Amino acid sequence: MQSNPRERISIDLQGLKEALMERSQALGVSPSELLRKALVQALDTPAVRGRAAAVRPSMKRPSDRTRLCLRMGQEEATATLAAAKRAGMNPGDYVAGLVAGVPVLMNGGGRSDYIAALTTSNAHVANLSRNIYALTRFLTQANVEQARVYRDMLDTLNGDVRRHLMLASSVLAELGGPGRATWHSESRRR
Repeated sequence: MQSNPRERISIDLQGLKEALMERSQALGVSPSELLRKALVQALDTPAVRGRAAAVRPSMKRPSDRTRLCLRMGQEEATATLAAAKRAGMNPGDYVAGLVAGVPVLMNGGGRSDYIAALTTSNAHVANLSRNIYALTRFLTQANVEQARVYRDMLDTLNGDVRRHLMLASSVLAELGGPGRATWHSESRRR
């Protein structure tokens, strides 16, 4: 009989979870890895030791990430996974983005929509920069008539820059803040 490489069992820790989490964090290993090591020691037979040595080391997760299991109907689960895939995101980041109310996700968009919105906003700010340069040139030449053309731009400049910064910061946060995998690195793993 061939064994599954990812054998699982669920146990009731009966109040030991907090101690398990503290100990695994202190040792810098996952709770599963700590329990596997304890089981190998408790079962202490050559066959168990041989299997334990053959098991690949577990991948460490970033400490700011945690597992969340959601129960939903099959159709909703399929739709959620498909939407995350269309957005170019893993399901956890996609659901977190929806909960956070990320506008591009709420409208059914994804990574490419974020990049397109940021590119458009960058072009607008670049145009503002050129206009400010032209305005300062006209003002230093005391050309008031030419400078007046830029009056409307100056009235909306603060709001334009604030909108751009808000968009840029949300895009950068969603594309991968410190300690988070980026959409780009997620898509390369597929």
